[in-house]
Amino acid sequence: MTEGKDDRIDAVLNEVGPRLRRVRRDRGVTLAELSATTGISVSTLSRLESGQRKPSLELLLPLARAHQVPLDELVGAPPTGDPRIRAKPIVRDGRTMYPLTRQPGGLQAYKVVQEKPQQEEPEPRVHEGYEWLYVLSGRLRLVLGEHDVVLGAGEAAEFDTRVPHWFGPTADGPVEFLSLYGPQGERMHVRARPKKSG
Repeated sequence: MTEGKDDRIDAVLNEVGPRLRRVRRDRGVTLAELSATTGISVSTLSRLESGQRKPSLELLLPLARAHQVPLDELVGAPPTGDPRIRAKPIVRDGRTMYPLTRQPGGLQAYKVVQEKPQQEEPEPRVHEGYEWLYVLSGRLRLVLGEHDVVLGAGEAAEFDTRVPHWFGPTADGPVEFLSLYGPQGERMHVRARPKKSG
């Protein structure tokens, strides 16, 4: 019984190297570039891809982050059969955030529900990145630099997070919105359908 299980584990591990090579080549990245991004030596990366080195979490986590793919995609984990995202909500300062993305790095998407303002007076903050907000229901107050605006359902805003900013519900009641956040330089692209001439 144990032998069969060990054989299956070995089979999965033996596929990791070729998969790593395929992912890297699909992205047009050299071993030297990947080494510079991950801090893993070129020789270790080469041995991993050729199967001469067994993959470990310490090696696979930075590679998943560098390629911006889920870890289970690198190891070829079998599909669970249920496509629903079952992310645990993050609750912070009266704000409940439901992660909608699973891959590390790159753009991150959240559905956010907030019942009441976090504080009486907004305290704008700055950090690296770019953010896009879309209001699903309620009213969202956005303080951005010298601007102080209220967005209603169906309205969106995008901004560089190096500009002092704060957002939360108005005194009218709760707000529900989508937040897409990405590292600096990664902007959102929204395509609108052209109007039909007629």
